[in-house]
Amino acid sequence: MKSILILSHAMELGGAEKSLLGLLNAIDSKKYQVDLFLMRHEGSLLEDIPENINLLPEIPAYTVLARPLKDVIKERHFILAFGRIVGKIKARSYEKKRNIIDSGVGLEYSHKYTVPYMPKIQKQKVYDMAISFLTPHYFVEQKVRAKKKIAWIHTDYSKVQINVESELKMWKKYDKIVSISDAVTESFLKVFPDLKDKIVVIENILPEQLIYKQMDEFDVSEEMFSEGVKLLSIGRYCYAKNFDNIPNICSRMLNKGINITWYIIGFGVAEELIKEKIREEKMENHVILLGKKQNPYPYIKACDIYVQPSRYEGKSVAVREAQLIKKPVIITNYSTAKSQLENEIDGLIVPMENKDCADQMVEIIQDVEKLRKISEACSKRDYSNKREVQKLYKLFE
Repeated sequence: MKSILILSHAMELGGAEKSLLGLLNAIDSKKYQVDLFLMRHEGSLLEDIPENINLLPEIPAYTVLARPLKDVIKERHFILAFGRIVGKIKARSYEKKRNIIDSGVGLEYSHKYTVPYMPKIQKQKVYDMAISFLTPHYFVEQKVRAKKKIAWIHTDYSKVQINVESELKMWKKYDKIVSISDAVTESFLKVFPDLKDKIVVIENILPEQLIYKQMDEFDVSEEMFSEGVKLLSIGRYCYAKNFDNIPNICSRMLNKGINITWYIIGFGVAEELIKEKIREEKMENHVILLGKKQNPYPYIKACDIYVQPSRYEGKSVAVREAQLIKKPVIITNYSTAKSQLENEIDGLIVPMENKDCADQMVEIIQDVEKLRKISEACSKRDYSNKREVQKLYKLFE
């Protein structure tokens, strides 16, 4: 039996975490023994980890990366606090010199400058394969012993600010790099052309049976009680998801005589900004924040149309989940949109700009036959991508 270690951060409600669940469910437990190491045993998806997966115990040192520095110091993790402080200072210096904000450098450096002080993971064991599922990828590279090491890409690299030279050194240490789509691969290789020979595409795998089971677990009519068309969006409240523009788009659609309510499931740093935009547009009765939901599938089942209005995506898991539940899907024309769905076939792509987005969404909502055909097309396709796991097995060769 082959042994695999998979390292990730936690099991919060998010697309990458759901993709990880899909992968864990798809791996053949009769042929592969899987150890899962989470830096923090946190998140609403923790209880959905399959029983055949061996969840390794937390190692206290790895939990400190997501906690406030003052707490880390209180707990006497002085050397790790020192590493984080060094990383923070260097990241700010890098960003200041290049006049950039909201970059990925801070996250990368928080791992890069603490990894020397981290303990080994399963130090007595040599795995056949070790997978680093979320960037930064320093820990699997330096703290796990394995015959083959794999790193995963989940994001559109044309939309994130990084230290290319620093990350290139990190990525080069891996035997293979897994991308979740052709579009994500293309954007990654524009930044790192030298890594072309390491790339393999393995699309997100969805836990199909779990989704079908959970979508009927409870009734959401008291929360999604509005009349008219029910729109739904799911994701972290952050810049990438573009939820702060939903109130303006919704207002424009209402002004055209369309009776809609737009529900949003999620959590994150942009929550206050979204609430502020709701107040500015006077959309309190039409844009409803449902908050964090461990099980979002009854809400997807209850909506009329699923909308992903993102500024950028890798490949949205929530979109695939909505298609799996046979819902018509509308997405904005972010750079990887065409790899997400077939426009006018199993979903619709609308412009990013608020006015044009609203205008086209109104036209779509009014075309009941088009929505019916898209839903029908979704019912005939396999969005679980279960067969993608075969590509992972081939990486043992």
